[in-house]
Amino acid sequence: MARPDPLPDQVFRELADAILGGRYAPGDALPGQRAMAESFGVNLASLRTAITRLESLGLVSVRHGDGTVVRDWREAGIEILVHAVVRPEGPDPELLLGLLEARRLLLADAARLAAERGGDAVLSRIAELAARVPREPDDGEAQRLDFAFWSAVVEASGNLVLVLILNTIRQLYLARGELFRGIVAVRVEQAHAYAALAEVLERGDGDAAATAATALAVAQEEGLWR
Repeated sequence: MARPDPLPDQVFRELADAILGGRYAPGDALPGQRAMAESFGVNLASLRTAITRLESLGLVSVRHGDGTVVRDWREAGIEILVHAVVRPEGPDPELLLGLLEARRLLLADAARLAAERGGDAVLSRIAELAARVPREPDDGEAQRLDFAFWSAVVEASGNLVLVLILNTIRQLYLARGELFRGIVAVRVEQAHAYAALAEVLERGDGDAAATAATALAVAQEEGLWR
């Protein structure tokens, strides 16, 4: 089986970084495709593949007669987070804080719904993971288990939109796991918080579940900044 051509990916990343980093402002026209292809040392097919990806993310629009015009990436869909939060020069502090705040709110609402709607099977899975995360000695595996724990909570909410939003966060979380490893740095000292959330979910107390989820999410954020 032929391997995917890495050149369009490289061109896409460089152009996306230039747009997200402000080198090109909304309304700016990118150089002509032939000029860009020559600049990147790629053929037109590779360049056009990269441009198509940029367009699908909402970073540019291709207009006949006007060329490729940069759009305001803040008007793009949530998929842009994967590329916007982590920049070549390091994480964007404002976006990272916003991501964590949105995560906290999402998890609290998901926990509230999970307490009201969760079935026995998924609640049992949550309880199992709540016990496993604090005991896991390996940081990388603990991180995977922690995400599985929260994914189960969101799944138990029965809200597909919340599931899809979390799936987008997963792409960033797992692709740049080292950036978020501090989230599980507090897992041993927060063992009671995992257990408390699992317990109130089992009890069906929505308000208590939202409070417990918020408390655990905040503790994890604090671990991230240590």
